[in-house]
Amino acid sequence: MLASPPMQAVVLAGGLATRMRPRTLTVPKAMLEVAGRPFIEWQLEKLASCGFDDVVLCVAFLAEQIRDHVGEGARFGVRVRYSEEGPTLLGTAGALRAALPMLAPTFLVTYGDSYLPFDYAEPLRVLDAHDDCRGVMSIFANHGAWDESNTQPDATGAWVERYEKKRPELRFSHIDYGAIALRREVIEGLPAGVPAGLDVIQSELARAKLLRAVEARDRFFEIGSPEGLETLDRWLASHVTSHVPHTTPERT
Repeated sequence: MLASPPMQAVVLAGGLATRMRPRTLTVPKAMLEVAGRPFIEWQLEKLASCGFDDVVLCVAFLAEQIRDHVGEGARFGVRVRYSEEGPTLLGTAGALRAALPMLAPTFLVTYGDSYLPFDYAEPLRVLDAHDDCRGVMSIFANHGAWDESNTQPDATGAWVERYEKKRPELRFSHIDYGAIALRREVIEGLPAGVPAGLDVIQSELARAKLLRAVEARDRFFEIGSPEGLETLDRWLASHVTSHVPHTTPERT
């Protein structure tokens, strides 16, 4: 039996985290303590438990602290590599373009301040199973509850019909949950060294009917604000009892 190919996750962890200042003036957001541990530990172990064994960390501000703490990632159950943005922040899509030499043919993208209580591998499995799309976005029926809804699935729920940031008047039902699977070709078409946002790519894929959807059932968590960090701190303390990565499931 042939071994399953590695599953790759790319974590965008290079932002300045201005809403978390003054703490993030000297500590990168990924290293903020949550439920007694640096947040990056929770995130890497969650990815490992979902079957990911290859993680690319896109880093910039205070990146050396993340490198020194995480190292090659073995103690968290993954292999970690680093893509440096350099002195000019490139935005979420620009950071992916800078990491292009490390990207697998298909990969999952998530954010360095998000913790998602779902199977991170599901969008990647759906992408690998369908050749009629270039991306698969995880979505959540938010209805404006946790943040501004920005996503509208089609009637079947299998496709993202529209994705628009900062358009509350559209009254969309869902929100981008924070994990999207992409084909490397989507990033290959971007110009190198030019700042760009992943939201633009998501909008374009939705308009072209090339963005499938998978729906998450539980609310998302984030540490981008003091309130968000405190909420996740309480949730992790009460819900997660083990830090040992699960056995890697077979990829089909």
